[in-house]
Amino acid sequence: MRFNEVDSLGITWHGHYVRYFEDGREAFGEEHGLRYLDFYHHGLATPIVSLHCDYKKPLRYGETALIETRFLDNPAAKIHFDYRIFNADTHELVASGTTVQVFLDIESRELLLNTPAFFENWKLQVQAHS
Repeated sequence: MRFNEVDSLGITWHGHYVRYFEDGREAFGEEHGLRYLDFYHHGLATPIVSLHCDYKKPLRYGETALIETRFLDNPAAKIHFDYRIFNADTHELVASGTTVQVFLDIESRELLLNTPAFFENWKLQVQAHS
């Protein structure tokens, strides 16, 4: 953890874990071909509508977080991720959580009730390589 991420006790401030989830989503997207710009190029935004975090143990100044991000497939028009954050040195679980995102048409600002075709195709490709 960097100095600006910890409180006066040297413990990572709880709000930074949300940013670590974001880091996990971005890394997942880079690895699996599902970047935010891919959605944007299809005229979509993917706002988070649900976020949950369970704190298990504190991370302290000088420790490193390891973020594990897993996509959970579902038939609904949403994107669901699970996260586990570990202390990279001790491999202890320090936090776990979930996020749910929906599809929003950028131009009309309307929520999509059906999963976009490009996302369905992406899911099929990921399942084929699993």
